[in-house]
Amino acid sequence: MSEMHAAAIPSMGKPWAYVVLTKPDVTFLVVITTVAGFSLGSRGPLDWSLLLQTLFGTTLVAGGTAALNQYAERRLDLMMRRTATRPLPAGQLRPAEALSFGFATIALGVLWIALAANALAAGVALATSVLYLCVYTPLKTRTTLATAIGAVPGALPPLIGWAAATHSLSLGGWVLFAILFFWQFPHFMAIAWMYREDYARAGIRMLPIVDPKGDATFRQVVCMSAILVWVSAFPSVIGLTGVSYFFGALVLGMLLLQAGLWANRSRTNARAKWLMHATVAHIPLLLLWMIADKVAR
Repeated sequence: MSEMHAAAIPSMGKPWAYVVLTKPDVTFLVVITTVAGFSLGSRGPLDWSLLLQTLFGTTLVAGGTAALNQYAERRLDLMMRRTATRPLPAGQLRPAEALSFGFATIALGVLWIALAANALAAGVALATSVLYLCVYTPLKTRTTLATAIGAVPGALPPLIGWAAATHSLSLGGWVLFAILFFWQFPHFMAIAWMYREDYARAGIRMLPIVDPKGDATFRQVVCMSAILVWVSAFPSVIGLTGVSYFFGALVLGMLLLQAGLWANRSRTNARAKWLMHATVAHIPLLLLWMIADKVAR
């Protein structure tokens, strides 16, 4: 949705431009991983009111973070074909509007989580935003290690849900963090390979920019996917989920690994796109299976 044509924004009006500013696809991923953290951390019946309020606050923080990210990268977005039609480079919103919107929504979201859930969950949400904006975003034009660093805030949303449900950051939450951390490598390397020319034009140092043959890029895809196969089975090892999930996680992980190996054999944009789709399908299926096979506590 963040790559829609600029002509579509004026017809929907400025409110729609603000929606696009929140990167709804990315925000949705943050929300579903927060749901998983909350659901798996909860003991007894699910507290639906607390879950919905946690998700509302998390959505605000994620949307505000996306807005500030687009504010910070508005000049870079203008240089890339896939992002040139976003609200700021397209002139649908002024930078000051995005800046105030981003800060306001993050502040409201953190406050909402603190009041509705607890300070720990709010702190994790704030840390996610700060790490993404103040560490990952500026490093994207400086080092290829930015992807690994950015995987840290990208993996924190399950801990927001876990902390909201348990008032702690115990082992189960960190296992979810590890799953999301390793999953991001095949996902973002596939995207980086598809749009490597765009990233090079904007000066963003994704790995494919300095690795034109793709050896290091796809080695990372395959290695991280292989690690993910075993890490994703850990919820059953620690007693969070049952046997069904254990074997299901191995099957889903092996399928994703096979997609990575298949993309590596040809290294075309088309195969990278299929790999990206495979990662997008993998994580919600994994989390749904995890929730369905949760061991009662």
